[in-house]
Amino acid sequence: MAKKIQAIRGMHDILPGQTALWQHLEETVRDLFHRYGYREIRTPILEMTELFKRSIGEVTDIVEKEMYTFEDRNGDSLTLRPEGTAGCVRACLEHGLLHNQVQRLWYQGPMFRHERPQKGRYRQFHQIGLEAFGMEGPDIDLEVILITARLWRDLGLEGLELQLNTLGTPDERHRYREALVDHLRRNRDGLDEDSRRRMESNPLRVLDSKNPAMAEIIAGAPTLMEYLEGDSRNHFEAITRGLAEAGVEYVVNPRLVRGLDYYSRTVFEWVTDRLGAQGTVCAGGRYDGLVAQLGGRPAPAIGFAMGVERLVALLETLEGPPPDAARPDAYLVLAGEAAAERGLVLAERLRQQLPKLKLQVNCGGGSFKSQFKRADRSGARLALVLGEEEIERGVVGVKWLREEREQESVDQERLAERLQQIL
Repeated sequence: MAKKIQAIRGMHDILPGQTALWQHLEETVRDLFHRYGYREIRTPILEMTELFKRSIGEVTDIVEKEMYTFEDRNGDSLTLRPEGTAGCVRACLEHGLLHNQVQRLWYQGPMFRHERPQKGRYRQFHQIGLEAFGMEGPDIDLEVILITARLWRDLGLEGLELQLNTLGTPDERHRYREALVDHLRRNRDGLDEDSRRRMESNPLRVLDSKNPAMAEIIAGAPTLMEYLEGDSRNHFEAITRGLAEAGVEYVVNPRLVRGLDYYSRTVFEWVTDRLGAQGTVCAGGRYDGLVAQLGGRPAPAIGFAMGVERLVALLETLEGPPPDAARPDAYLVLAGEAAAERGLVLAERLRQQLPKLKLQVNCGGGSFKSQFKRADRSGARLALVLGEEEIERGVVGVKWLREEREQESVDQERLAERLQQIL
């Protein structure tokens, strides 16, 4: 017996019954980003492996353990993108989008990491990201964070906490790194294997550890805030003032870090306690060093990425049915051969007259009763009935499926007008 073919572990189908929430989220995001002047960019799922080695870093878990990397027929090393920022920067540099200009961009799509699958963490997962280039002041940092806060309001999501921190400049972080490594070396015996390995190569990531046995060591570590100079403090304070004036609550989390050298100053996360261990739904920060690291002229930049699966899981907790863009307004029931022949023509005429009408036509025959069952299951508000009697009289029956109202008979020539009144 042939082996049953199934989806790859950690990669899931999104079925028609589930896509309504995805579409609702995507449409809300697209509308919001466009209102702020951000334009969509679409980059390839496959990139040269070197892009991620140079951007993320070769001594990171993503590059060392999690990337889907292979050689193509030409011997080139290619990688399925594990995140979206590097590809966005590469595209901007390749096409000259950052030369003496600012850019506000956003993207969406699947990303890939070979992790242990669990709820909220998959091997193919989807992100929506936003990137802003060429602006170095705290105003763009504040705008980016305010966009996320408005998105939660537009989606009706509550209970998300904004955590905020600053990583300072590379020089400030270098001095802090030395103090942190010194602290970790003094407490080496209490570190787990991963933290001992990261202590020399990427010590800031040790602060991200969720190992409860190391909680006391992490709590006793010096904070980067102690090593900030005037400009960095002023930058951070401008953001916190702006958030307060906009009524956005936040928590300063000195242990919130990004372990990559190109990050600087502002970092933030939105977290929730409603999704178990995978509580981060959006993470972002300023990465002024990345453009130069990938071969371009130095350019300030800030961005964030949101986990779509996690946001959809939050939307599923809201009361009420999800909005479904595919739910028809009306379902056309066709009784008899003559009706079946004329039904599609009638439907096309209605669609021409009412461009926004969502009309589903019964295809494949079936009894009157079975067609009405299909109409009900479709979620349509109305059933339009066309049978031999209606054809002889030149009318169409209009039956309400969700309301207690009497059925109408409407002249075919007036049907579009009547539907517009109803819908």
